[in-house]
Amino acid sequence: QVQLVESGGGLVQPGGSLRVSCLFSGSTFGNYAMGWFRQAPGKEQEFVAAITWSGGSKYYADSVKGRFTISRDNAKNTVYLQMNSLKPEDTAIYYCAAARSFSLRRTVSEYDYWGQGTQVTVSS
Repeated sequence: QVQLVESGGGLVQPGGSLRVSCLFSGSTFGNYAMGWFRQAPGKEQEFVAAITWSGGSKYYADSVKGRFTISRDNAKNTVYLQMNSLKPEDTAIYYCAAARSFSLRRTVSEYDYWGQGTQVTVSS
């Protein structure tokens, strides 16, 4: 059974940086495309970033492009989201997700497994 465990969330000031991580277990990590989503209070879950099994292709939501970077380390079964120039509107619970696919996946319904989420709060 695939399990995803996020870590690294916290409180950061506007303009600051934070890196969240997601540890994958229970299957072969390299067979999965990975993604990050977020959900702010009172809002729907939204796509943030996705990466293919090899890390060769990445895709970002317009709202985070140029500020966030998704990466993965297949030897460590871990996917990362480096967040720079954080804004208050980035405040949300961040979820990682895994899809049994070798190509990018960008919507909630395309992912098979989800983590519990980690809270990121951007505030002064």
